[in-house]
Amino acid sequence: MTSYLTYAGLGLAAMMTVWSGAAVSAEIKASPDVARSGKLSVANTLDYAPFEYLDADGKQTGIIVELAGEVAKLVKADLDIQRTPFPSMIPGLASGRFKIAWETFSANPDRLKQVDFVMFIKAGIAASTSPEKKDSFTGDMPLCGKRIGVSAGSASDFLVDKLSKDCADKGKEEIKKSVFNSSTDIVQAVLSDRVDARMDDATASSYFEVTSKGQLVVLPTLYDVAPLGLAIAKDDPATADMMVSALAELFKNGKYQEILNKYGMGAYAIKEPYFVNKMEALRAE
Repeated sequence: MTSYLTYAGLGLAAMMTVWSGAAVSAEIKASPDVARSGKLSVANTLDYAPFEYLDADGKQTGIIVELAGEVAKLVKADLDIQRTPFPSMIPGLASGRFKIAWETFSANPDRLKQVDFVMFIKAGIAASTSPEKKDSFTGDMPLCGKRIGVSAGSASDFLVDKLSKDCADKGKEEIKKSVFNSSTDIVQAVLSDRVDARMDDATASSYFEVTSKGQLVVLPTLYDVAPLGLAIAKDDPATADMMVSALAELFKNGKYQEILNKYGMGAYAIKEPYFVNKMEALRAE
């Protein structure tokens, strides 16, 4: 299957082939911005294990950090991670403050008005709670009436609003949502009984279940299973081409799967990276 990037406006009317599943371009070209600066600059929170975080020695690590490091090698640049709060990322791309925001973004119509995406992984959204409270989440609407913690501006933030409305429509108690700026803050809120559960994508939830050594457990219901991607500025074909081509090489040479497996996330791999500038471009995995 061959993917195409189509760009309209800004004098770009040509159709550009980005990547074919049958072959990867022999040369992965750095975007003009990366070639000029010698840096692959990426906005990232560094606060969302297992994707990006600081280890016990203060070193940047995680799935996205390692993937970004491999991409930097392919385009012969130094990796420059610019620590940025999650809610500031899409506005920062739209205003031209940076070119790449590498998180696990889900695509939605509102976001696609401002940015484009390169999909590189998949996940659903799951709730996790303490073992003592697990059995209190029952029925086909287990979150109704519960205190749920979410990250500001995340897919979970918007999902809880929708689920809370569904609860009200069914005559059940609405969800009591608490918004946090840090994923670790939400974990602590669950452990200290300030919220009943945290909502997050299933990959991160699974990771915290392991690293918490039994203090958190993931509830079985998965919501909104979908591909996730990094975000780039709207109508930036050079950056899009660079990122899709570089990631395609990592898929081909095995580095992508190796990095996901290292963090226990191998089951969330997708078949190939691809560009999304409209909802119709999303693929079912």
